[in-house]
Amino acid sequence: MHQEARKLFNESFTEAKYNQFVSAIENEYPGQLDFRIAESPVFIPEELRAKLTEACDEMMEVICAENFISKTSRAVPPGLCVPNENSHTSFLALDFAICRDDTGNLIPQLIELQGFPSIFGYQAYLSESFMRHFSIPDDFTYLFASADKEVYYQRLRELLLGTHRPEEVILLEIFPEKQKTRIDFAITEQQMGIKTICYTKVIREGRKLYYEDNNQKIQIKRIYNRLIFDDLHSYPGLKTSFNLTDDVEVEWVGHPNWFFRISKFTLPFLTGKYVPETKFLSDYHGEYPADLDQYVLKPLFSFAGTGVLLTVTPTILAALPDPENYILQKKVTYEPVIQSPDGLVKCEIRMMYGWPDKAPKPELLISLSRLSRGEMIGVRFNKEFTWVGSSACFYEQKRLLPDTTS
Repeated sequence: MHQEARKLFNESFTEAKYNQFVSAIENEYPGQLDFRIAESPVFIPEELRAKLTEACDEMMEVICAENFISKTSRAVPPGLCVPNENSHTSFLALDFAICRDDTGNLIPQLIELQGFPSIFGYQAYLSESFMRHFSIPDDFTYLFASADKEVYYQRLRELLLGTHRPEEVILLEIFPEKQKTRIDFAITEQQMGIKTICYTKVIREGRKLYYEDNNQKIQIKRIYNRLIFDDLHSYPGLKTSFNLTDDVEVEWVGHPNWFFRISKFTLPFLTGKYVPETKFLSDYHGEYPADLDQYVLKPLFSFAGTGVLLTVTPTILAALPDPENYILQKKVTYEPVIQSPDGLVKCEIRMMYGWPDKAPKPELLISLSRLSRGEMIGVRFNKEFTWVGSSACFYEQKRLLPDTTS
């Protein structure tokens, strides 16, 4: 998107450099990289960065409002409410499609948001890897609140650990060795000292939780939660000592309830030029928009894009037994803006926030990008393509004018 930075990168790019870049990651974390990395980062000009942060600030006004918890009480499905919920989310991620407005200028459009951690550990590592293997201009940065990666990891460490020692905090997942994001788990353990523990390995004794390490039983005092209820549905009859909905003596960083509260359920409460029109399907009372071909139907309680319908009709909508559990969202047109050697590529940007326990508001820490040539962003829509996949964002830093007063 930043034309000069893009031109310089593309002129210096070679397949050999890219292969060496990916091989270095695979060698450092053998068997852990399980998704495609795009050939290029995204270079974001100052004007678009300002729009992204403005859009996020507008979302924060709704999410940080005192009535947000009461407005989202229905978001947590019956039977899945976890005790000891934090007063606010610990994480926030906002996904924006990069589009063009009516005047032809680039503009972000909110597609999804989640009150759940993203790949915070891996994303800084990936960004640094791009800087090691490719020429990234000095006046571009991938960080927001931190001066460098050491400060970034320290901020992340404080967020994840709270007041506890690393051995008292675990990263919780179900069969983590099978998860596509397991490289992030490995980097998080390396940087934070937090062990990744499978849900099936957690030991409950009364209201206390433990895990075993080197034949030693260690009490779990804080959980960095990466486990999603949807994933448990893939393992019916799973035998565990601990259920997520148990009332136990543990702190959560990334409380499971916030996964539901800040989600597609939140979209109808958001408005503005950066938010496509979104309503609960039940709010239409059977009177649907005449231009339904310009809308997408999304179930509230699904994961990774499952259940999304790009083509909807009044017949389909009228047949749904629970319209209160769906949203109808105005479609946006992703603008192909990343120049690759063989054409333009579409882009989505995720802005990633952390919110420490006693902090007054969330803090923007880092971002990621996903490049696509397919109908939708996602692996299954981009098979056999190049210059697609997971990537990093580098933002043009505001240039300071020279001091002419002396």
